[in-house]
Amino acid sequence: MDVIWILSLWLLLSSGVLSNGMIANVSSRPAVVKVGAIFAMDSTIGRVAKIAIEEAVKDVNSNSSVLNGTELVVKIHDSKCNGYIGMVGALQFMETDIVAVIGPQSSVVAHTILHVANELKTPFLSFSATDPTLASLQFPYFVRTTQSDMHQMIAIAEIVEYYRWKQVIVIYVDDEYGRNGLSALDDALADRLCRVSYKAGIPPGDVRRIVIMDILVKVALMESRVIVLHAYPAAGFLVFSVARYLGMMGDGYVWMATDWLSSVLDSSSPFRSQTMMDTMQGVLVLRQHTPDSESKREFSARWNKLTGGSLGLNSYALYAYDTVWLVAHAIDSFFNQGGVISFSNDSKLQAFKGNKLHLEAMVIFDGGPLLLKSILQSDFVGLTGQVKFSPDRLIVSPAYDIINIVGTGLHQIGYWSNYSGLSTVPPETLYLSPPNRSSANQQLYGVIWPGKTVRNPRGWVFPNHGKQLRIGVPNRFSYKEFVSQVPDTNIFKGFCIDVFTAAVNFLPYAVPYQFIPYGDGHKNPNYTEIVNLVTTGFFDGVVGDIAIVTDRKKNIDFTQPYAASGLVIVVPVTELNTGAWAFLRPFSPALWGVTAAFFLFVGIVVWVLEHRINDEFRGPPKKQLITVLWFSLSTLFFSHKERPISTLGRIVLIIWLFVVLIINSSYTAGLTSILTVQQLYSPIKGIESLKDGDDPIGYQVGSFAENYLTNEIGIPKSRLKALGSPEEYAKALLEGPKKGGVTAVVDERPYVELFLSSHCKFRIVSQAFTKSGWGFAFPRDSPLTVDLSTAILTLSENGDLQRIHDKWLRKSLCTTDDTKIESNRLHLRSFWGLFLMCGIVCFLAFVIYLWQIIHKYREAVSVESASNGQATLHSCSHSGNSASALAIPVRKNVDLHAFRIALYHAMRICISLRPFCHCHQHKCGHYEGDKQNPIIGGHCVLA
Repeated sequence: MDVIWILSLWLLLSSGVLSNGMIANVSSRPAVVKVGAIFAMDSTIGRVAKIAIEEAVKDVNSNSSVLNGTELVVKIHDSKCNGYIGMVGALQFMETDIVAVIGPQSSVVAHTILHVANELKTPFLSFSATDPTLASLQFPYFVRTTQSDMHQMIAIAEIVEYYRWKQVIVIYVDDEYGRNGLSALDDALADRLCRVSYKAGIPPGDVRRIVIMDILVKVALMESRVIVLHAYPAAGFLVFSVARYLGMMGDGYVWMATDWLSSVLDSSSPFRSQTMMDTMQGVLVLRQHTPDSESKREFSARWNKLTGGSLGLNSYALYAYDTVWLVAHAIDSFFNQGGVISFSNDSKLQAFKGNKLHLEAMVIFDGGPLLLKSILQSDFVGLTGQVKFSPDRLIVSPAYDIINIVGTGLHQIGYWSNYSGLSTVPPETLYLSPPNRSSANQQLYGVIWPGKTVRNPRGWVFPNHGKQLRIGVPNRFSYKEFVSQVPDTNIFKGFCIDVFTAAVNFLPYAVPYQFIPYGDGHKNPNYTEIVNLVTTGFFDGVVGDIAIVTDRKKNIDFTQPYAASGLVIVVPVTELNTGAWAFLRPFSPALWGVTAAFFLFVGIVVWVLEHRINDEFRGPPKKQLITVLWFSLSTLFFSHKERPISTLGRIVLIIWLFVVLIINSSYTAGLTSILTVQQLYSPIKGIESLKDGDDPIGYQVGSFAENYLTNEIGIPKSRLKALGSPEEYAKALLEGPKKGGVTAVVDERPYVELFLSSHCKFRIVSQAFTKSGWGFAFPRDSPLTVDLSTAILTLSENGDLQRIHDKWLRKSLCTTDDTKIESNRLHLRSFWGLFLMCGIVCFLAFVIYLWQIIHKYREAVSVESASNGQATLHSCSHSGNSASALAIPVRKNVDLHAFRIALYHAMRICISLRPFCHCHQHKCGHYEGDKQNPIIGGHCVLA
């Protein structure tokens, strides 16, 4: 008996299970390793997955380089397309010596069973659960061996962006798989300024035709015609069948299906039902991209032999095959790292011991963390390409084929990859070059759309529910030429109405609309309020003289501007070409002052350069002063009789005459303009001078000018005065601020131009200080905005827009075409270069002249007498028979003191107004002074 008991105990230990479930342990590399698999064998994915997994197990066990003699066994559990049964099957695996589970197939089952996987540390590898929310942080023991729906939804969003659609309708199965896929698509579209305009959920399970009928009838009433179908095959085909019945597979519609459809079509190839294909003509389908390779072609040929051609090979079969190899490589790495297959009880489940569910039988895989690490570190090339995981546990290099269903075949129009976006080149080729996601690089081949058309659908139509668009129109009190309501009718007319009507007529489809007035007609309505009603849905759009400004564009969209606008300043003006002092207007006061100063300055410089050697610049001080003034002013008329002799004097005079020529010509031209063209004057020069004052400023009631002047310019509201009509404009401007009026009116250019056409006493000063335009307002992302903008551009190009403008706004009664608001005077800034050049020349001439004097008198110093140290007297320089001179006693060796003396006397020569001595040289070489300047002590001195 003891021997029997020992043998029995040994058998229990070798099987790895104790009677109480405490410990199971074998050698580090056992003969058999068991792996579970959960999927629905009767589903599209399950049928191909079963064959692929079985073939992969055969290939692994026949390959001696993997597992090193250990046999891999995969136990398959059929979930029967039922989430509950799939969950129970997964729990049953937890009671056995399963080290990993391939599956589950369903994302719904995964959300439930993965909580158990976390607790029991058993890795789950799913080749078909594509729900993007099965994140690694929440489910660390879940490994997705296929591509996530997150990438698939990004691919769809980029297709939507490529064809410039803005709104999408999504029909989805209302479970974790459908809802989370929809959420990923919504986020991807939002990143590209698109949106899901309507979400239609399909109940999971057995779906009836009447349910799909109700859903699609609602979809048909929506304006978007771009529909994305994210469902299971049974419900998806039923949607296509009902859509065809309702006429929703015709021209104008866009249908896109996620990869559920491509997996079914690839599995049924080449035995696709003609009826089934007819219901899906023109549909775009995504398929998980697997690179072409020799191993893939060999397996495809092998597949055809196994199935006899009755079952096609889809991408999920390839991922299932690679998943088995991934598990095999990971287990082999697990053993190589010293891993041991052992299990232990979960203490948390001991409380359920004795319960009929036998939950305490579930065991924890002790080597789970190490096996999980080996799985995530896997890196090999399989049938689907490189099998490797990114840091966020996603398959690297996700990519999709984009397929167009045409006839009975699948026409590939391009690829999408996370590396370079949309292209007609396989992704593996693009990986060899740097990524390029520029819009010019995004390409797809042509598509045959539903209705057998090759023209890209617009993607939207007006809702087919009989409602007309509610278009708000401001009911104005003034400036009714722009928009006004015919009394006692719902008819509107005016410039803005005609532009909108003409633009709508250019659209390739009918637009049902009705105008709804906003305002009582006794005062202009607030335009910001009417625009805000578009955001609330009260209006479907606003037509009128609506300025496109930043605050309004934050919430709504505007069409292309159909009229230029911008705030301008209107002021009363007075004529300037009359009066006794009109001749002074060509120059500014500063220019007059600087010109006069330079006349005197140049005269003084020329006198300094000439008075020593030129008799015309000599004489008593009074005479010399008159000579300087006369010479300066006479250069203005080029009539000066004094002729410079020195080279420096001539150079200064030439430069000055050139300056005088420019000043003369400019003054003549300015005065001619003043006397021949009517000049008007206003103390307001622009927005800055208006801001600096304290006088009241007028603006139009309801205009955005009030907020702009207050918030942007900083003018206090107390200075702003609301005016309601052109008559109020004129009255307030004529009265002026002293009589209760305004100093200026700030309004948009179109209103001002219409106002000035019949009020000739006012003018616009400066340029517009804002740049904007008028446009029609519609809700954010409204497709009508783009089409109307195109129509407005067409009206502008063919001249219709100008003809409408002339019809309503060309009413000028004032003949003021040649009238100007005070043309800019000539200011000092226009001539400072000339004056600077002249000043520099004068300064340099003076410096050179001073240097010449010093040099000349240093050479003229006589040698001091050796006996008495007296300096000899040198002759004055000659000018004809007489010369002016100054004797300077200097020591033989000229030192600094002597140089200072020479400079001092030279400066006296330059600035003295006294006449210089005239020394007469006799043949004997002696000098004698004249009567006025006698020679004293051998020197000719000044009297």
